[in-house]
Amino acid sequence: CVWPTLSAPNGISFREKTGALRKLLKKQVELVYLSAPHLVQQATPEKENGSGPGANEDPRGWWFSDIHARSFSAQQLCEESLGLDESVSFVRAAVKDLGPFDGIMGFSQGAAFVAMLCFLQEQKLEPEFSFRFAILVAGFCSACKEHQKFYNFPLTIPSLHVFGLEDRVIPDNMSRELLLSFQEPQVLTHPGGHFVPAASAHRQVYQDFLKKFQ
Repeated sequence: CVWPTLSAPNGISFREKTGALRKLLKKQVELVYLSAPHLVQQATPEKENGSGPGANEDPRGWWFSDIHARSFSAQQLCEESLGLDESVSFVRAAVKDLGPFDGIMGFSQGAAFVAMLCFLQEQKLEPEFSFRFAILVAGFCSACKEHQKFYNFPLTIPSLHVFGLEDRVIPDNMSRELLLSFQEPQVLTHPGGHFVPAASAHRQVYQDFLKKFQ
């Protein structure tokens, strides 16, 4: 079972921060990490529990909510965004060159982006995509008006939604709102903040979800 993981600030840092998850699932999956194509001029302040970019990291994003400042905030209302089409093209090329992938996983803005990719797949707008499942950690619905089209149809792809009840970057009510865009979503909550949980208490939920696709 192989799938790409999408995150911010970049794939290298996300790989480091998901070491516990890789160890937890090493017998079941192989993770391929993708860095977002857009360099963020003004990094999003995602610093809770060490989740934000460090001094030596290269902060990147899948789209900008402020097209002038080239910055992103999950709660920023905007009429239009910048960079989303290029990010879709980037993932399309990665799937073609590195795939096929069984599923797709995203964290924070990456999770919001995963929901959009699943919509494009189900609308048959991206023939290269054939994901069988999606895992969305600290996901949310984009607040950008031009993105509302992605939430018009409940998605049938099997999905696991993971979020922290004390997340101060993406509050859990934002992640719960995204659940409405999926049919029969599975949910894993944890008492912590903005990170990918991978304690032994979470192993069974991940494994039971993944068993259906092996």
